Amino acid sequence: MENGPDKDGWKLLTVIVDFGQGTKVLRLARQQGVSGGTILLGEGTVGNHMYSWLDLQVCSKEIVIMTAGKETADSTLDHLNKELKMNSRNHGIAFLVSVKNLFGSRRCNPGASKNPMGGIPVMYQTIIVIVDKGMADTVVDAAEKAGAHGATIINARGSGVYETIRLFNMDVEPEKELVLILAKTEISESISNAIRRDAHLDEPGAGIMFALDVERACGLFEK
Repeated sequence: MENGPDKDGWKLLTVIVDFGQGTKVLRLARQQGVSGGTILLGEGTVGNHMYSWLDLQVCSKEIVIMTAGKETADSTLDHLNKELKMNSRNHGIAFLVSVKNLFGSRRCNPGASKNPMGGIPVMYQTIIVIVDKGMADTVVDAAEKAGAHGATIINARGSGVYETIRLFNMDVEPEKELVLILAKTEISESISNAIRRDAHLDEPGAGIMFALDVERACGLFEK
């Protein structure tokens, strides 16, 4: 973390790159004042759609998550865009969302941040879906049929009240899959409704889904 947020509060910077590039992303981010981040492993999928924001097929990806104040986040995004050549296809994507509260670091003070958009229309939203392992394909298929143009799948674990099973008299938490989808705002609701229906998210323990406004994004292309 940097020393503290600016007047616009904390931002979450997410970068999705090919496997092995996560360390380079963190090194470039540190050059702009970001002191660290978290690297997650995932898979990228893209069909024959309008955008090509991950790759042309399923492939290994690294997802780097970092927090910073707005000025640092903006400069870091610009720096990554330049150094990783995100204005070229298949060189990764990066996007910013606002963080209302931030806890867990002795260098930051929790508190609500101001509206980051200032009335400016939001172009994209990121849809995050957490489901049982094996259900990610259902989520991606539903999203693509509703107009989404790709997704990143991340392996995870859950600890909800409905998810615990027993194996050899031991409680076992089944694996989860987190699906990250970036979509234009005007189709985000349609995509969410399709996922909700096909993945049966209204059933107890079936999963959760939420969407976040994206302030800035790099690495998105239209065919």
